[in-house]
Amino acid sequence: MLRFEWELLEAGHCVHRQRAVRQGASWHRCEFPALVALLRHPQRGYLLFDTGYSDAFLQATARFPERLYRWVTPVHLAPGQSVRAQLQQRGIGTDQIHQVVLSHLHGDHVGGVLDFPGVPLLCSRAAWQDQAARGRLRALSVGLLPALTRDAAPRMRWLEELPEVDLPAAFAAFGQGRDVLGDGSLLAVPLPGHAVGQHGLLFEGADGRPVFLVADAAWSSGAIADGVPPPRLVTALLGHTGAYRQTLQRLQHVGRQVDELQLVPAHCGQWRPRTPR
Repeated sequence: MLRFEWELLEAGHCVHRQRAVRQGASWHRCEFPALVALLRHPQRGYLLFDTGYSDAFLQATARFPERLYRWVTPVHLAPGQSVRAQLQQRGIGTDQIHQVVLSHLHGDHVGGVLDFPGVPLLCSRAAWQDQAARGRLRALSVGLLPALTRDAAPRMRWLEELPEVDLPAAFAAFGQGRDVLGDGSLLAVPLPGHAVGQHGLLFEGADGRPVFLVADAAWSSGAIADGVPPPRLVTALLGHTGAYRQTLQRLQHVGRQVDELQLVPAHCGQWRPRTPR
């Protein structure tokens, strides 16, 4: 199987109470990085998984009612910390990005979409249709900011239209995957519960270890290992509590079954970038 070089970029962070993302945890505030994965395919070149925060996110949440998003989860984005800026620092232009895969459409995952004009996008049609069916306030109430994906439809490809494939046996409980690149090297895996149409990515890293980018199916590696979900109020507000907890149980199980599997939640402090992998 083809292997990917990959690294994580931190495109800003938000601050929230620990108990909001882990049942029974402390009420202390902590930082949650917005992690974006940069993958390099041997033939296709660079891909992004999500886009984190950007100046466009700050502009989209500058006024009421969208300002409520930043009141609930204060966002910090340092100069030069957007994904586009970090790629430029690495000598990677936006024209070198083969495509951007969006795990789901929450604002902290699509905040940088407008920084990549012309780059093909891949996400769930169900997620897109759900966002389109909501008014401004109903979208905001579940973390959606449609302004961040305005005019994106012409360059969207839908996960649901990709070939279905059987996942490796240990991942069978997640259902069918989708073959993102057509060569079996990168599989989109449904992760229901947190948001409509959420998917993760499963691939093999350059060192031969399997990698599962699980987006917001969990907020931390510890939550997966311990099987501890967020409070019901949080998961019910954003998505579906029963589906979320079932997905978390599946992640815990596969983490125990697959040797050297790297499970990477999108906001886990343990995965804050240090060195490329």
